[in-house]
Amino acid sequence: MHSPKFHPLVELAKRAIREYLDNRTVIQSTVVLQKDFPQPSGVFVSLKKNGQLRGCVGTYQPAQPTVADEVIHNAIASATRDPRFNPLTLPELEKIECSVDVLTMPVPVKHRDWDPQRFGVLVVHGSKRGLLLPDLEGIQTAEQQIRMAKEKAGIVADAECVLYQFNVQRYR
Repeated sequence: MHSPKFHPLVELAKRAIREYLDNRTVIQSTVVLQKDFPQPSGVFVSLKKNGQLRGCVGTYQPAQPTVADEVIHNAIASATRDPRFNPLTLPELEKIECSVDVLTMPVPVKHRDWDPQRFGVLVVHGSKRGLLLPDLEGIQTAEQQIRMAKEKAGIVADAECVLYQFNVQRYR
């Protein structure tokens, strides 16, 4: 049976996870992807098993020289270092759905009426930061998105925060 073709970033993420789980080595990024993604960007890699979150780690600003390198590092972290989950096992990998979000640079916003299906939010309070990607199940308003991002960061609900929003290009 022929397996479906995924976007090259998703294939790269799964290949990076497989190689790391199998051999504990980090694969090298490919030059091919660099022409499609010439600028470094923040990237989130989300893993789901049976429709439930199984890992999600990312960066809202680039920490690696290329998007491909960002995908490799965040895919491995998503599979092995998300503190909410035990590390992924190699047999589990076959049951994992992977998505890769490439983020635009977060920009400060004062209003709270954006579309949470289209925009993600970053909340900053002192040294605490919370981020929520756009288009998440159960999030219908910007206020819900802000509240959830604060909760993730351990910021009290009524604390004043600096708000940033960003777009993503999601690949599955």
